[in-house]
Amino acid sequence: MKNRIASFSFDLIIFLLGFLSLLSPFFFQQARNPGINSSTFPVIVSIILLLCITLVVFEAQSSHLDTKMIALLGVLVAINSGLRFLENAIPGPAGFSPIFFLIIIVGYFFGSKMGFLIGALTLFVSSLITGGVGPWLPGQMITAGWVGQSSALLAPINTLIRIKDKPIEIIILAIFGALWGLLYGVIMNLWFWPFLAASPQLMWTQTAHLIENIQRYFAYYLATSVIWDITRAIGNFLVITVMGAPVIKIFNRFKKRFSFEHTQRTHS
Repeated sequence: MKNRIASFSFDLIIFLLGFLSLLSPFFFQQARNPGINSSTFPVIVSIILLLCITLVVFEAQSSHLDTKMIALLGVLVAINSGLRFLENAIPGPAGFSPIFFLIIIVGYFFGSKMGFLIGALTLFVSSLITGGVGPWLPGQMITAGWVGQSSALLAPINTLIRIKDKPIEIIILAIFGALWGLLYGVIMNLWFWPFLAASPQLMWTQTAHLIENIQRYFAYYLATSVIWDITRAIGNFLVITVMGAPVIKIFNRFKKRFSFEHTQRTHS
């Protein structure tokens, strides 16, 4: 019971931190200055990293993560960061990124905590490698973490409707990846939009009511981002369709071997 409460507390803290980091320009006057927002982002990144470390320690203490799982997490983060480096070194279609399929599969197979960790840490490590560190990084880390965290919700649903280990399982994961391809762009645009200097029809205005600002954001999104996000959504769908089943098989082998060795150790 205590572990469940602590786990829920972590999820709540992560959500609130992400909510504040992404939407602070709309609520705090000083955050509407990009220079101030840039100067505070190291603090937010440090808090996210501290949460990640605390999460690893907590999971290790509760036996959900041991040294093998922590090592696996490190390897997966390194692989995914390498994929993002290749994405920058050999640019593909605008908006496409190969990193999301692994984040989704890890969260789906290993649970929400592992999903959040690989999402957040992939963006952090890959940003150091590619030189993509900037005030947008906290939002990227949190949003990528949400991608992995939310994919864990599909596991009990697919088990309930009895489609685990069937072809439709991968199709559902691919559709989920396509939806996040769009949603990731929608969420990340919230960091840039309050600072936009454009026509009044596209700008966020403090004095405008909520519906009017939503209409302006929709116009801004269609004018600047929808093509990129559609490309990302299609890319996520195709990569998960092709790579999802082989990667899940690899994870199954790892899990069976780990469970067997753990059982041997328990009985010895």
